[in-house]
Amino acid sequence: MDFFNSDCCDTYDNIDQGPKPFVTNLRQDTLENTNFRTARWTCKNMQLTLMSVPVDSDIGMDVHDTSDQFFYIERGSALVIMGNCPDCLNYQAHVYENYSILVPAGTWHNVINTGPDKLKMFSIYAPALHPYGTIYETRDEETTYLDL
Repeated sequence: MDFFNSDCCDTYDNIDQGPKPFVTNLRQDTLENTNFRTARWTCKNMQLTLMSVPVDSDIGMDVHDTSDQFFYIERGSALVIMGNCPDCLNYQAHVYENYSILVPAGTWHNVINTGPDKLKMFSIYAPALHPYGTIYETRDEETTYLDL
């Protein structure tokens, strides 16, 4: 892919700016994101997604066999649970603004919004996990797609 020789006046019609070199105000992007998950930058070896988790909701119990995951909380508070299987979630932590969460590949995990407002965070997957341009307005929309 030769992105350096592309038209200098490219317009960004898609919010996913990968795999081009990209600079952004990540805090602003995260706080302005209204979707449950928005892929902001996708490349082969890494992906940045923005997340907005509603009050009294969570990201859903999940495991990624081949991707490590990093979360950063920009706004809100949550309970993080992790473990080697869905029935043995022996690691728990309360997290708040400016906390990070690191999830090794193969670890079951969930992030539960415990605050009075939407949980605003971003996540980095290495390698990329979701398809380029992924946008899920709600968790139910993502769940439906993943069940296909």
